[in-house]
Amino acid sequence: MVLRGRRARLHQLASKTHKWLAIIIGIQLLLWFTSGTVMSFLPIDKVHGDHLVDRKTVAPIPAGMALASPADLTRSVGTPVTSLTYRMLLGRPVAELSTAKGTRLADATTGVLLPAASAAQAEAVARAAWRGEGRPVARVERIERAAPEYRGALPAWRIAFDDPNNTRVFVAGDTGRITAVRTGTWRLYDFFWGLHIMDWKNHEDFNTPWLLAFAIGGLALWIGGAVLLWMRWPVRRRRRSPGS
Repeated sequence: MVLRGRRARLHQLASKTHKWLAIIIGIQLLLWFTSGTVMSFLPIDKVHGDHLVDRKTVAPIPAGMALASPADLTRSVGTPVTSLTYRMLLGRPVAELSTAKGTRLADATTGVLLPAASAAQAEAVARAAWRGEGRPVARVERIERAAPEYRGALPAWRIAFDDPNNTRVFVAGDTGRITAVRTGTWRLYDFFWGLHIMDWKNHEDFNTPWLLAFAIGGLALWIGGAVLLWMRWPVRRRRRSPGS
């Protein structure tokens, strides 16, 4: 009788613990399933804004154009170069030189270093890549620090288009490259991503204590359910009943 009483109390404790875990963990499980479902339905190309801003097309350097040699470009930058890329920027051939101190642009024909991209140049880069309808009004703003909306190269220019998608194009100040595109679809995706990884502020850290705690809680919920299932299994109870 004492053994049966202890087993009954253990069963009652396990049942209550499992119930409250199910209520608490279940809310986050619902958020995980909901956010995962929404993110799965959003086309990734629309999340990236590929239908509004073309970042894949590369303009070729005109054939026969005389370009400065890598040695001349290295001398112009005055520090060891780790990589060198020739490309077109707003109809002009440039050389992109990566060094330990950062990235610099130089005129690819003369080797003369170029200043950082201006607001007007950044807007021109964004408009040249624009694939949306019409020619929306743009507001250009310099970005000096990272934010949930943008964590790319800094400083950068944010070109805010007045279009139905509230498109924001980010252009790196040192290279003049488009480093990010943000749209209404991206913001919706980012909101549910923050819910999914339980980083409600910055939406980037998936090693938060909250996520770890709820993951362990979900595992405990499963283990508790398995124990209760074993204790309540009908066949097992029928076998025990004659000798009880």
